[in-house]
Amino acid sequence: MPDFSHEALHHPGLVAGVDEAGRGPLAGPVVAAAVILRAHDCPDGLNDSKQLSAKKRAMLEGEIKARALCWGVGIATVEEIDEINILWATMLAMTRAVEALGQDVAHILVDGNRCPNWRWASTAIVEGDAKCLSIAAASILAKEERDRMMIAAAADYPDYGWETNKGYGSAKHMAALREHGPTPLHRRSFAPVAQLILL
Repeated sequence: MPDFSHEALHHPGLVAGVDEAGRGPLAGPVVAAAVILRAHDCPDGLNDSKQLSAKKRAMLEGEIKARALCWGVGIATVEEIDEINILWATMLAMTRAVEALGQDVAHILVDGNRCPNWRWASTAIVEGDAKCLSIAAASILAKEERDRMMIAAAADYPDYGWETNKGYGSAKHMAALREHGPTPLHRRSFAPVAQLILL
Protein backbone atom coordinates (compact mmCIF):
# COMPACT_ATOMS: atom_id res chain seq x y z
CA MET A 1 0.00 0.00 0.00
CA PRO A 2 1.20 3.56 -0.61
CA ASP A 3 2.64 5.55 2.29
CA PHE A 4 4.15 8.96 3.11
CA SER A 5 7.80 7.94 2.83
CA HIS A 6 8.36 9.77 -0.47
CA GLU A 7 6.71 12.94 0.78
CA ALA A 8 8.80 12.80 3.97
CA LEU A 9 12.00 12.99 1.94
CA HIS A 10 11.12 16.49 0.76
CA HIS A 11 9.84 18.14 3.94
CA PRO A 12 9.82 20.87 5.15
CA GLY A 13 7.69 22.50 2.51
CA LEU A 14 4.55 21.54 0.64
CA VAL A 15 4.80 18.33 -1.40
CA ALA A 16 2.24 17.59 -4.11
CA GLY A 17 1.45 14.33 -5.84
CA VAL A 18 0.49 14.38 -9.54
CA ASP A 19 -1.04 11.74 -11.78
CA GLU A 20 -3.04 11.57 -15.00
CA ALA A 21 -5.90 9.61 -16.49
CA GLY A 22 -6.61 9.00 -20.14
CA ARG A 23 -3.33 8.61 -22.01
CA GLY A 24 -4.45 5.48 -23.82
CA PRO A 25 -8.04 6.07 -25.00
CA LEU A 26 -8.98 6.85 -28.59
CA ALA A 27 -11.34 9.64 -27.56
CA GLY A 28 -11.61 12.39 -24.98
CA PRO A 29 -9.16 14.64 -23.17
CA VAL A 30 -6.28 13.69 -20.91
CA VAL A 31 -6.87 14.79 -17.32
CA ALA A 32 -4.33 15.30 -14.54
CA ALA A 33 -4.75 16.05 -10.86
CA ALA A 34 -2.44 17.43 -8.20
CA VAL A 35 -3.01 16.93 -4.47
CA ILE A 36 -1.29 18.15 -1.32
CA LEU A 37 -2.41 15.93 1.54
CA ARG A 38 -2.29 16.70 5.24
CA ALA A 39 -0.14 13.99 6.85
CA HIS A 40 -2.24 14.12 10.04
CA ASP A 41 -5.60 13.99 8.20
CA CYS A 42 -5.33 11.56 5.32
CA PRO A 43 -8.29 9.47 4.12
CA ASP A 44 -7.98 5.74 4.76
CA GLY A 45 -7.78 3.36 1.82
CA LEU A 46 -5.92 5.52 -0.70
CA ASN A 47 -4.44 3.41 -3.49
CA ASP A 48 -3.84 3.34 -7.21
CA SER A 49 -7.24 4.23 -8.68
CA LYS A 50 -7.13 1.13 -10.91
CA GLN A 51 -7.11 -1.06 -7.79
CA LEU A 52 -10.28 0.48 -6.37
CA SER A 53 -13.94 -0.18 -7.14
CA ALA A 54 -15.96 2.64 -8.69
CA LYS A 55 -17.91 3.02 -5.44
CA LYS A 56 -14.71 3.24 -3.35
CA ARG A 57 -13.14 5.76 -5.77
CA ALA A 58 -16.20 7.99 -5.63
CA MET A 59 -16.21 7.93 -1.82
CA LEU A 60 -12.49 8.67 -1.64
CA GLU A 61 -12.78 11.51 -4.15
CA GLY A 62 -15.13 13.32 -1.79
CA GLU A 63 -12.87 12.70 1.19
CA ILE A 64 -9.75 13.86 -0.64
CA LYS A 65 -11.41 17.09 -1.75
CA ALA A 66 -12.72 17.75 1.74
CA ARG A 67 -9.59 16.88 3.71
CA ALA A 68 -6.59 17.69 1.49
CA LEU A 69 -4.76 20.97 2.04
CA CYS A 70 -5.51 21.71 -1.62
CA TRP A 71 -6.07 19.99 -4.95
CA GLY A 72 -6.23 20.97 -8.60
CA VAL A 73 -7.27 19.47 -11.92
CA GLY A 74 -5.73 20.17 -15.33
CA ILE A 75 -7.03 19.15 -18.74
CA ALA A 76 -5.48 18.93 -22.19
CA THR A 77 -8.03 18.82 -24.99
CA VAL A 78 -8.31 16.44 -27.91
CA GLU A 79 -7.12 19.27 -30.17
CA GLU A 80 -4.02 19.74 -28.02
CA ILE A 81 -3.36 15.99 -28.00
CA ASP A 82 -3.48 15.91 -31.80
CA GLU A 83 -1.34 19.05 -32.12
CA ILE A 84 1.50 18.29 -29.70
CA ASN A 85 1.07 14.50 -29.16
CA ILE A 86 -0.19 12.62 -26.13
CA LEU A 87 3.07 12.75 -24.16
CA TRP A 88 3.35 16.54 -24.25
CA ALA A 89 -0.39 16.97 -23.79
CA THR A 90 -0.09 14.87 -20.62
CA MET A 91 2.74 17.09 -19.40
CA LEU A 92 0.61 20.15 -20.17
CA ALA A 93 -2.33 18.76 -18.19
CA MET A 94 -0.02 18.02 -15.25
CA THR A 95 1.35 21.56 -15.32
CA ARG A 96 -2.17 22.99 -15.36
CA ALA A 97 -3.13 20.77 -12.41
CA VAL A 98 -0.22 22.08 -10.31
CA GLU A 99 -1.04 25.66 -11.29
CA ALA A 100 -4.63 25.04 -10.16
CA LEU A 101 -3.45 24.22 -6.61
CA GLY A 102 -3.19 27.90 -5.79
CA GLN A 103 -0.18 27.11 -3.56
CA ASP A 104 3.51 27.21 -4.31
CA VAL A 105 5.04 23.82 -3.67
CA ALA A 106 8.50 22.78 -2.53
CA HIS A 107 8.47 19.51 -4.46
CA ILE A 108 6.23 17.50 -6.77
CA LEU A 109 6.04 13.71 -6.94
CA VAL A 110 4.97 12.59 -10.41
CA ASP A 111 3.66 9.17 -11.39
CA GLY A 112 5.72 7.67 -14.21
CA ASN A 113 9.26 7.85 -15.51
CA ARG A 114 9.58 11.51 -16.43
CA CYS A 115 8.52 14.94 -15.21
CA PRO A 116 7.25 17.89 -17.21
CA ASN A 117 9.67 20.68 -18.07
CA TRP A 118 8.42 23.06 -15.38
CA ARG A 119 9.73 25.45 -12.75
CA TRP A 120 9.19 23.17 -9.75
CA ALA A 121 11.59 20.63 -8.24
CA SER A 122 10.14 17.21 -8.91
CA THR A 123 10.75 13.48 -8.83
CA ALA A 124 9.27 10.86 -11.16
CA ILE A 125 8.23 7.63 -9.42
CA VAL A 126 7.45 4.57 -11.54
CA GLU A 127 4.17 3.05 -10.29
CA GLY A 128 3.99 5.98 -7.91
CA ASP A 129 0.22 5.63 -7.54
CA ALA A 130 0.85 2.33 -5.73
CA LYS A 131 3.74 3.70 -3.60
CA CYS A 132 2.97 7.30 -2.69
CA LEU A 133 -0.19 8.51 -0.95
CA SER A 134 -0.22 11.92 -2.64
CA ILE A 135 0.06 10.38 -6.10
CA ALA A 136 -2.61 7.79 -5.23
CA ALA A 137 -4.94 10.62 -4.22
CA ALA A 138 -4.19 12.45 -7.48
CA SER A 139 -4.86 9.28 -9.49
CA ILE A 140 -8.31 9.01 -7.92
CA LEU A 141 -9.24 12.64 -8.64
CA ALA A 142 -7.97 12.45 -12.24
CA LYS A 143 -9.82 9.23 -13.02
CA GLU A 144 -13.09 10.36 -11.44
CA GLU A 145 -12.98 13.70 -13.27
CA ARG A 146 -12.24 12.10 -16.63
CA ASP A 147 -14.84 9.35 -16.17
CA ARG A 148 -17.50 12.00 -15.54
CA MET A 149 -16.47 13.84 -18.70
CA MET A 150 -16.71 10.70 -20.82
CA ILE A 151 -20.08 9.68 -19.34
CA ALA A 152 -21.39 13.16 -20.16
CA ALA A 153 -19.96 12.90 -23.69
CA ALA A 154 -21.70 9.55 -24.13
CA ALA A 155 -25.04 11.35 -23.94
CA ASP A 156 -24.06 13.37 -27.02
CA TYR A 157 -22.51 10.42 -28.87
CA PRO A 158 -24.40 7.35 -27.61
CA ASP A 159 -23.17 4.81 -30.18
CA TYR A 160 -19.61 4.44 -28.86
CA GLY A 161 -20.21 3.09 -25.36
CA TRP A 162 -18.15 5.75 -23.61
CA GLU A 163 -20.24 5.44 -20.47
CA THR A 164 -18.55 2.08 -19.93
CA ASN A 165 -15.33 2.06 -22.01
CA LYS A 166 -14.45 5.73 -21.25
CA GLY A 167 -13.04 6.15 -24.75
CA TYR A 168 -10.78 3.09 -24.79
CA GLY A 169 -10.84 0.90 -27.89
CA SER A 170 -13.34 -1.73 -26.77
CA ALA A 171 -15.07 -3.97 -29.30
CA LYS A 172 -18.23 -1.81 -29.16
CA HIS A 173 -16.22 1.38 -29.58
CA MET A 174 -14.28 0.03 -32.56
CA ALA A 175 -17.45 -1.29 -34.24
CA ALA A 176 -19.12 2.11 -33.82
CA LEU A 177 -16.04 3.85 -35.22
CA ARG A 178 -16.20 1.69 -38.32
CA GLU A 179 -19.93 2.23 -38.75
CA HIS A 180 -20.28 5.91 -37.84
CA GLY A 181 -16.76 7.30 -38.19
CA PRO A 182 -14.95 9.53 -35.70
CA THR A 183 -16.60 12.25 -33.63
CA PRO A 184 -15.05 15.62 -32.75
CA LEU A 185 -13.86 13.98 -29.51
CA HIS A 186 -11.78 11.32 -31.27
CA ARG A 187 -8.01 11.67 -31.31
CA ARG A 188 -7.17 11.82 -35.00
CA SER A 189 -3.46 11.37 -34.30
CA PHE A 190 -4.09 7.91 -32.82
CA ALA A 191 -3.56 5.13 -35.35
CA PRO A 192 -6.95 3.33 -35.16
CA VAL A 193 -8.76 6.64 -35.74
CA ALA A 194 -6.30 7.92 -38.36
CA GLN A 195 -6.62 4.70 -40.36
CA LEU A 196 -10.42 5.00 -40.49
CA ILE A 197 -10.19 8.59 -41.69
CA LEU A 198 -8.03 7.44 -44.61
CA LEU A 199 -10.50 4.77 -45.74
